Amino acid sequence: MMKTPDRRHMEASALADLCFGQLVENPEQLAEFMGFAGYDPTALRRAVGTRQLANGLIDYFATNEPLMLTLCANNGLKPEDFMRVWHRLNPTG
Repeated sequence: MMKTPDRRHMEASALADLCFGQLVENPEQLAEFMGFAGYDPTALRRAVGTRQLANGLIDYFATNEPLMLTLCANNGLKPEDFMRVWHRLNPTG
């Protein structure tokens, strides 16, 4: 089981790892993300660990409130902490 990072010092990469972990546990959600982001299985495997995938995962969760709230509830995070990380990545909104 993945250790939840300290939410006060949440880094985008750690948050993206939590997002990816949640998708991997639910193949239907993973397939939805892949279709939304334009990844096929090979491209997704190549993208793992990249900043582009990390940002895409965080964006995807930020635009899907039920998914984001589930992630936060499952990992002891506050939604506002999640959105703080998203905002750091997207300062202009």
